[in-house]
Amino acid sequence: MASPDEPRPGHLRCDLGTVAATLRWVEWGPVDGAPVICVHGLTRTGRDFDALAAVLADQGRRVICPDVFGRGFSDWLPDPALYSVPVYAMAFQQLLRGLGRDCDWVGTSMGGLIGMAVAGGEHAPRRIVLNDVGPFIPASALRRIAAYLALRPVFRDLEELEAHLRLIHAPFGILSDAEWRHLAQTSARRTPEGGVVQHYDPAIAAPMLGNPIEDVDLWRLWESLAQPVLVLRGAESDLLDATTAAAMGARDGVEVLTVPRCGHAPALTDPAQTGAVAGFLRL
Repeated sequence: MASPDEPRPGHLRCDLGTVAATLRWVEWGPVDGAPVICVHGLTRTGRDFDALAAVLADQGRRVICPDVFGRGFSDWLPDPALYSVPVYAMAFQQLLRGLGRDCDWVGTSMGGLIGMAVAGGEHAPRRIVLNDVGPFIPASALRRIAAYLALRPVFRDLEELEAHLRLIHAPFGILSDAEWRHLAQTSARRTPEGGVVQHYDPAIAAPMLGNPIEDVDLWRLWESLAQPVLVLRGAESDLLDATTAAAMGARDGVEVLTVPRCGHAPALTDPAQTGAVAGFLRL
């Protein structure tokens, strides 16, 4: 059995209404620690949170970092239409119920949208960190994301994949060579033909690429949240603009922190970023 300082695998078979699928994760820290669920962005995996998980585990937290369906080691779904925030929220409500105790939530981009969706449920998180996402998303930012989703490149090796990630995820901020390599290593999959691709089902792109891209307005959902919220905004973000972040910060119980030298979304590897999140979630 892994020690509390090493990642452990976990899984949950989820009822998604029309199908069942297995959600898988790695978790850190003591098994009896107060849980924190960390949920990644659209094409990423739970291993993006390794640096943050180490900090939170040192505080005695049980840190659960899932791969959302269609990513990493979680099941791929048979119908591309199921790759949607409401379906993901249905699964995470089951995870929250199974934990049987209060937990906190850290969500990057899509992970933050899922957090907002589960925030009003019966087993809602106690506190929420939204990493560069909010209740208004401009269509221009979604078009940028759709452009790289449509590429679907196959790489000769991990080095080529890493170069691609450095390009499309440059807004993550200033990362070390080791951090870029870690992002590549933990989000790579070998194809049967021997190539290297990002570790996600290409069908996750279908809902975005198959429909008109328009502004997303979730203000009504935001207004229903009652939890304390920490909002991290990349200073150069095109997805969470300064006006939206300021409007979020006007609500009682909401803190907004602008992260310099990055856009969408802060990578949560820098000690200043992980420290801010850990401080907000400190018991």
